[in-house]
Amino acid sequence: MQRKTPAALRSARWFAPDDFRSFGHRSRVMQMGYAPADWVGKPVIAVVNTWSDANQCHSHFKQRVEDVKRGVFQAGGFPLELPAISLSEPVVKPTTMLYRNFLAMETEELLRSHPVDGAVLMGGCDKTTPGLTMGALSAGLPFVYLPAGPMLRGHWKGQVLGSGSDAFKYWDERRAGRLSDQAWLEMQAGIARSQGTCMTMGTAATMMGIAEAVGLTLPGASSIPAADANHIRMSAECGRRIVEMVWDDFTPTKLLTRDNFHNGIVCAMAMGCSTNAIIHLIAMSRRAGHPVTLDDFDAASRRVPVIANIRPSGEKYLMEDFYYAGGLPALLERIRAHLKTGALTVTGRTIGENIAGAEVHDDDVIRPLDRPIYAEGALAVLRGNLAPDGVVMKPSAAAPRLLKHTGRALVFDDYPALKQAVDDPELDVTGDDILVLRNAGPLGAGMPEWGMLPIPTKLLKAGVTDMLRLSDARMSGTAYGACLLHCAPEAAIGGPLALVKTGDRIMVDVPARSIHLDVPDDELERRRAAWQPPAPRYERGYGWMFGRHVRQANDGCDFDFLETAFGAAVAEPDIY
Repeated sequence: MQRKTPAALRSARWFAPDDFRSFGHRSRVMQMGYAPADWVGKPVIAVVNTWSDANQCHSHFKQRVEDVKRGVFQAGGFPLELPAISLSEPVVKPTTMLYRNFLAMETEELLRSHPVDGAVLMGGCDKTTPGLTMGALSAGLPFVYLPAGPMLRGHWKGQVLGSGSDAFKYWDERRAGRLSDQAWLEMQAGIARSQGTCMTMGTAATMMGIAEAVGLTLPGASSIPAADANHIRMSAECGRRIVEMVWDDFTPTKLLTRDNFHNGIVCAMAMGCSTNAIIHLIAMSRRAGHPVTLDDFDAASRRVPVIANIRPSGEKYLMEDFYYAGGLPALLERIRAHLKTGALTVTGRTIGENIAGAEVHDDDVIRPLDRPIYAEGALAVLRGNLAPDGVVMKPSAAAPRLLKHTGRALVFDDYPALKQAVDDPELDVTGDDILVLRNAGPLGAGMPEWGMLPIPTKLLKAGVTDMLRLSDARMSGTAYGACLLHCAPEAAIGGPLALVKTGDRIMVDVPARSIHLDVPDDELERRRAAWQPPAPRYERGYGWMFGRHVRQANDGCDFDFLETAFGAAVAEPDIY
């Protein structure tokens, strides 16, 4: 790559000219205590930090940003911290999915409007990985992604606890009357005991791993526990590397091809990924101009087995164990035959070069290909008259008996109605029924993680641990069970899910990738003629904009006007 000169730096447009406007830029930087020696002839690096007091997953970022800055200084750059919306997955309501595109917009505009030449993106909690990278891809500047890393294993009464997965399991035990209030309180203190993201293979771990497989992180960055000293060293290394990327003008358009996103899909399957990976990776790929589709995920699922024995798809282990077993480089080396090994990464080397020689240190944590956790990939995409644009499932985390099943629909139009019904001891329900929740998709409710519909208490007490559940919502990546999700088109725009009635028969065949509503076409047409759309959820503000412009789940839920194909590229800002 041809090296940039200092005069060619983007930041020089703000600081270098001998005019009144640049005098103002320089004097205001000096107002903060910096001298010209700090920035003249040096790349200015944005450190986009999603720390906040409300984001437990990123609580260490207050310190890690200083480690990133140290690396930037060491490499001869000038770092500027630019805070962005934090998006704490457990805390932000109604759902962080509503604000993923907000973070993407903010990241893009932060990078475009400031005098920066490149960026280190600090994220990890579920929506921050796709939100940050989507925005940076649209901005077009060189960037490196720094994952927050998973938290340490949870512990309670000698048991190892996994965030989300064990909480769901023991909550059902409590609802069934088999867990005391005191035990529940003790679990609260033991299940999340350090900074970092969920340590199961939830959406956070999934998306951090995908970012590495796509080539947006330094090797091994996605697996390091947040509390490990190696995370400090990785933070500084990201700061050093981005300075070199700026000098090399190593922009996303020079880095990424469709092969990078192929690798992201393959990695997701082998990890036993969250279903949310589909929405986010589709959105990221479309921002990069190399779109992938639901069909790409389903094709990969037929070829790539789940080999990461990490809950909830796995039987036993958590992300801390995954790191000790060799982490993502070791997993990728094990599935090398499925990768496009010539795809470039932010190191300037190919993914094949990055993982060469990576070793698996525990074959039970990262399984050999001939002894997988699940013989096919983590996700499946079903289609039929109930979901013409697809419904997704995580068969590796479902009871095998439910992968081919026909049942009676029990339909709920909103979550409060569902919640009230499942605790009714007289509810007319059996374990063979299919619970249906609608109006929870992108337009209907911002697409919250309501898709793991609670099993009715009546059935829990009878020993039922899994049943088919269908919705246009999402599901936490830490969740498990036979949940059919992201049903598209969603009910709120008149998709077939809006026409289902309690008592209808639904046929699900995961091996055949089909889902069918057993109702005659003429009856469905009568129902469609009588259907009325729900009232708009938002009549002003960001929510109003979201409702007007969000795409459906199969298209990644991005805003139509933010996708790469929408309009001409945005020019550099005027400086007068």
